Amino acid sequence: MAAKAGDNPDSLMTLATVFCLRNLRKTMCYQGFRNKLCLRSDIFLPSEICDKLVNTYMELVHTDSNFEPEESFFQLFSDPRSTRLTRVQLREDFVRDRDLEAIRKQDLIELHLTYCNSLSSRSLKTLTCFRETLVSLCLFGCNHIFYRKGGAPLACNEDTEDDEEESPASRQALEMDFNFQGFNRLRLLNLGGLPDEMDAETLLKPLKSLTSLDLSNVQLLGTAFFTQWKDRLASLVLYNVDLSEELVSTVVELINLRHLDISRESRRTSKFKMTRKILTAIVQRLINLVSLDISGHVMLDNCTVPHFEEAMGTEPCKSSIYPFQELKRPLQFLGLYDTTLCNVTHIPAYKVTGSKNEDQVLNAIEAYTEFRPELAHRAINQLFDIARIQHCSQLLRALQLVIAALKCHKYDKSIQVTGSAALFYLTNTEYRSDQSVRLRREVIQVVLNGMEQYQEVTVQRNCCLTLCNFSIPEELEFQYSRVNQLLLKILEPARQDESIQRIAVHLCNALVCQVDNHHKEAVGKMGFVKTMLNLIQKKLQDRMCDQVMEFSWSALWNITDETPDNCQMFLNCRGMSLFLECLQEFPDKQELHRNMLGLLGNVAEVKALRPQLLTPQFITVFSNLLDSKADGIEVSYNACGVLSHIMFDGPEVWSMEEPRRDTVMDKMWDAIQSWDVSSRRNINYRSFEPILRLLPQSISPVSQHWATWALYNLVSVYRDPGLYRHTQTNLPVMQVQTHKYRHLLRS
Repeated sequence: MAAKAGDNPDSLMTLATVFCLRNLRKTMCYQGFRNKLCLRSDIFLPSEICDKLVNTYMELVHTDSNFEPEESFFQLFSDPRSTRLTRVQLREDFVRDRDLEAIRKQDLIELHLTYCNSLSSRSLKTLTCFRETLVSLCLFGCNHIFYRKGGAPLACNEDTEDDEEESPASRQALEMDFNFQGFNRLRLLNLGGLPDEMDAETLLKPLKSLTSLDLSNVQLLGTAFFTQWKDRLASLVLYNVDLSEELVSTVVELINLRHLDISRESRRTSKFKMTRKILTAIVQRLINLVSLDISGHVMLDNCTVPHFEEAMGTEPCKSSIYPFQELKRPLQFLGLYDTTLCNVTHIPAYKVTGSKNEDQVLNAIEAYTEFRPELAHRAINQLFDIARIQHCSQLLRALQLVIAALKCHKYDKSIQVTGSAALFYLTNTEYRSDQSVRLRREVIQVVLNGMEQYQEVTVQRNCCLTLCNFSIPEELEFQYSRVNQLLLKILEPARQDESIQRIAVHLCNALVCQVDNHHKEAVGKMGFVKTMLNLIQKKLQDRMCDQVMEFSWSALWNITDETPDNCQMFLNCRGMSLFLECLQEFPDKQELHRNMLGLLGNVAEVKALRPQLLTPQFITVFSNLLDSKADGIEVSYNACGVLSHIMFDGPEVWSMEEPRRDTVMDKMWDAIQSWDVSSRRNINYRSFEPILRLLPQSISPVSQHWATWALYNLVSVYRDPGLYRHTQTNLPVMQVQTHKYRHLLRS
């Protein structure tokens, strides 16, 4: 059997690492003084394991809501005699000054800090501890690391227990004393987002041996300082840096450059024109170039070969872009996103970013996700259109890239909106057969992450719609409690968006169908019954019987099936009063009546609860519904089922004078006799036990007759044993309804 997309298993190293991190106290640690986590004294961990532990820990913190962070985790790596760290990647506000201080004695070779906005200039002092070993350093998006907290002096207190981190707003004093003096081994440096007040030239002057430099979004006061790396620099990134002829003239002197990025976020914000002359100079002077990104620039028309000239026989190995005809060999990478050049016929590069086709769009998502979410967002939006209107031919790659973007930018609303919208189309029926269980579980995880992080309408709607593409409850069972909690949270507000409410109720209904009783009991304890009844109450107030009303009763029918505790909750939460109000307010709603009577059949199956149904008002209502022809025989059949269980308790419990027990029994006989035994019905039984319970008895022959009729009908009309599972899911309706919401995915 061929492997499906995304079916590669995790390595043993990954599995063991995750297990240890989830069970630190049972594997490598113990609880120390004041509940502080401590490494066991008999453990030594080499760098391969320590690096994996720290980097996986960060990934779990940001992508797994069930993972509990440890306050003193980084202290485990404070002693290089028992732990060795060499390559560490930390991101987002979760990282604090004290975390870096905890590992200051380690001989780090690589340290990547991305969007760590909780770091202050205290961490600059810590960085100097790594100056003799550090080869690669990234401070991308660490906007506050060059500011002191509240104007305090630069200091590194080894014994600090400063748990009270000041807000970024208090960091107003710029740290002017720091530079990279002594970082003699540093080769790769990323200072993307360096504050405008910092002078990049002064900061970088001590670094004589750089081979890679990223100054994205940095304001440059001068350009001459680049020439100090004329013979060494192999990679230069100047994304969103204001270009000038002076800067370009300096850049083309860096003759050993292999990668040059002078792209912009958008050509609409650029005053600089990318001329044929400038592009030609770059290609002619930088003869070692294998990667170039000029995305977001305004391209003058004289850069491209005219269409008529191409039609006359331009060879594929040639370039439709004049300056690139100077290339001796195709580039490995060429960034042309948000430029007109991406639309030409012949582009001399193996990998191109742009918007012309699926391959260019996927290349853009891959290239820009980590450091340029604004571009990744736009590219994912274009992927959404491809998957929606055309066909995605690189499904596995597309899914993996969108998943990676959603994980990397959990706190970026634009990425979450476009990513969740793209997932809806990438996981629908057209692509489903090619996707592995593992890959679809990854999708579910990032969808639930989005639902947890954003209570915003568009994200919630997109995530709910995407979940509708999965087999419910089977594919969601590994996250059963989590998804139910999120859906119930969505349904809590009294005035929820109508479309989200409808989809969420559909999902809730499907999730409590065909699952074991312990799942139903757990969901009941979460407040499922009360939430559904609140929705019903709200619809009654609005005098509206819509899908939310009908599916709320259907969900209650499912969750009370052979689950006494949930039946009790229904009664405790004024369920019977709402039943009577719905009957009175919506006398002609057949499906509603069927769902309500099915639910009350579940309540009637619980012997301890039947006395609460044995009142003149309720018995009269059930008795009257025996004559109903609504929905075929469904309402009449379900009403008779409720009464059959009540009759089974015998005449001694019948304490009321009216209606008389014999009269009700006669009506039950008449109703059963009127039914066509070949009727096809909704099968609403997980098991035959509630019916079989009524057979071996003589107290209530009419109950016995109802049970016998039910069994005969089931086994004669529905001969396939697989149909005897509870099927009240309404999933076909739900799947049809999602088409209504497709235009809302990006709104």
